[in-house]
Amino acid sequence: MAEPRDEYRTERHPRQDAGSTAEGDEGGAAARTAARGTGAGRRTGGGGSPRPAQEAAAAANAAAESAPYGHGWPEQHTGPVVRRRGQVQSGTTDQRLLDTQDSTDWLHGDPWRVMRIQSEFVEGFGALAELGPAISVFGSARTAIDSPEYEAGVRIGRTLAEAGFAVITGGGPGAMEAANRGALEAGGLSVGLGIELPFEQGLNRYVDMGVNFRYFFVRKTMFVKYAQGFVVLPGGFGTLDELFEALTLVQTKKVTRFPIVLFGTAYWGGLVDWVRGTLIAEGKASRADLELFHVTDDVDEAVALVTKEV
Repeated sequence: MAEPRDEYRTERHPRQDAGSTAEGDEGGAAARTAARGTGAGRRTGGGGSPRPAQEAAAAANAAAESAPYGHGWPEQHTGPVVRRRGQVQSGTTDQRLLDTQDSTDWLHGDPWRVMRIQSEFVEGFGALAELGPAISVFGSARTAIDSPEYEAGVRIGRTLAEAGFAVITGGGPGAMEAANRGALEAGGLSVGLGIELPFEQGLNRYVDMGVNFRYFFVRKTMFVKYAQGFVVLPGGFGTLDELFEALTLVQTKKVTRFPIVLFGTAYWGGLVDWVRGTLIAEGKASRADLELFHVTDDVDEAVALVTKEV
């Protein structure tokens, strides 16, 4: 009985036959010519410089790399990426890595940004994984230290800490500082998740554990992942961004059992009226969406509402 044909043993890769196929004659000839140059360089060198041999070897490699793979066009494999025709690049990945004279533009390219983004997630997860029960508190960085809103933030932070919760804020001044201050003064864990901004802000002095982020979306992931609820003090666009992202996550059931409390009926009343009178009235949201959040002026009620499902 005839032995089954072993294709892996008998078939040769087109590149191996580049010197003997119609498509590869030119590349194969170039490779052979360069290879002869390599041998000559070694024989002639004697006690001289090995550079001619190195250059000839490089030329041979380049000729082999540029030879068509039986398709009639050049083909290059760099890891999982295949490049053909005009997309073939010169050099190798290792060469570009080790070439200290190369441009540093790669630092600002998307592949490198992906690595930075990944590193931020790793740092955030590593720092906060053992945080324990926590509540995120949001509010304006512009809240004055002598305002009622600042005092409310201190009381909320203190009450949450006394209830056994860590307090997570954006780490900045104003309402964020107030909540961190209250948690610290009550002996609780005060966490600040800072963000790189065009103007220097830094972490406030009441933060026990701080992590700074380049990217808003990584930071917002940490706010949600490591908190059991949100308390939202009066704030601006950043506070509204965090509020509506949390509402969207709850509405779409991306997160479950996640209470959201708006503190300050006078401040948030206009927004709630707009949601009811415009969004719901025009069919852009359902009446049940009003149950996604609570509004209160009482610190104890706010803490009770945001911690009730923990």
